[in-house]
Amino acid sequence: MRNTLLPSAGTHPIGNGQADADVPAAEAVAAIDPAKGPLDSATPDDLTAFKQAFRRHAAGVAVITALDAQGSPVGFTATSLASLSAVPPLATFNMARSASSWPAIAETDRVVIHMLGVRNRAVAQKLSGPSADRFRGDHWYRGPHGLPVLNDVTAWMVGRVEERVLVHTSVLVVVQIEEGGVGEPDRPLLYHERQYFQPGLHA
Repeated sequence: MRNTLLPSAGTHPIGNGQADADVPAAEAVAAIDPAKGPLDSATPDDLTAFKQAFRRHAAGVAVITALDAQGSPVGFTATSLASLSAVPPLATFNMARSASSWPAIAETDRVVIHMLGVRNRAVAQKLSGPSADRFRGDHWYRGPHGLPVLNDVTAWMVGRVEERVLVHTSVLVVVQIEEGGVGEPDRPLLYHERQYFQPGLHA
């Protein structure tokens, strides 16, 4: 079922907050200090604390889709989606530059951001699986600008990429929302301790 179109707004195993599905953020611990350059590698204690903390941080599951240079669909699951501002409507997500979807995100003008409900668990698993299998099936269609839009999600938004901020081996992507749609409401699909679950019940 396709989702109800909203009026135009003015015209990221899942990564624990920073990566696309190919490279979990809990495996990426280095950062950059602009004044000093790359920080020293994390100690074993630092790494353990980082992994344990983010595994226990429950986050909503989103899917980002786009087109690559050949016009083929690409996409990935992400838990790093966040709203940056309402006026203008800006959202952000993070991903690793080693992710299979990064070459497309690095060059594309627009992406589609999808919010998932519990009913979309199978789609989340598909979009976090092998990249060659992510768009095999009838779980998506061509939406605005020919972009891949997933069926029956709780909400989706088309956004124009405004900025890509490189931070060590990852990228913060800033997107201005242009239009979108909503589907039937559902309980949120969350990711916690390497599992999908709904509030009050692990999946």
